[in-house]
Amino acid sequence: MTRILLQCDFDGTLTEEDVSFLILDRFAEGDWKSILKDYQEGRIPVGQFNYRAFKLVKQNRATLEKLVRKEARLRPGVRELLDYCRAKGIEFRVVSNGLDFYVQTLLGHNGFGQVEIAASRTLFTPNGLDARYYDIDNHELVDEFKAYHTRRFLNQGYRVLYAGNGVSDVPASRLAEHTFATDSLLDYYRREKLAHTPFSDLRDIVEGLEKLN
Repeated sequence: MTRILLQCDFDGTLTEEDVSFLILDRFAEGDWKSILKDYQEGRIPVGQFNYRAFKLVKQNRATLEKLVRKEARLRPGVRELLDYCRAKGIEFRVVSNGLDFYVQTLLGHNGFGQVEIAASRTLFTPNGLDARYYDIDNHELVDEFKAYHTRRFLNQGYRVLYAGNGVSDVPASRLAEHTFATDSLLDYYRREKLAHTPFSDLRDIVEGLEKLN
């Protein structure tokens, strides 16, 4: 029997907003938005954006975790989605361009600390955060971190389903068997006339999974 895996983005998909932007808006000591513009306009890959932008954040881990616990919010329906996946034997993995510490913090704070994640590895240094992506062999990646993991899951024999919200989800989601989309990823799928299931509440994904299986 083929194993099924739901690969899920974090910022803007499992959460109501982008947690990295919350942190950068509050604590970056410099013009991080110009770095974001370089990324959005294709001049630098996501790995360079994360590394350069989060170098501007000099706060300690406890301060950043406190902000995440206080102000970041998960999208409604997380528990229902995880319970459904568990009941149906669907493996659930978060693969995020965000930073590992805040993904772990927010999930743990809400009682979902058991969820397996892959995200940017973060070191707290006196010179700012050091945020980088690595593959499972510890080689640094600067782009398509999500698609790297999608290919890895496919090579392991999974049927991969995908949930995401942004243009950075396009390469990975195009590799998946089916995509659940919201926000700019939904705009892309509609514009390209590709099969997908839209969602706003994560319970919409539960309903979509029920129809697929």
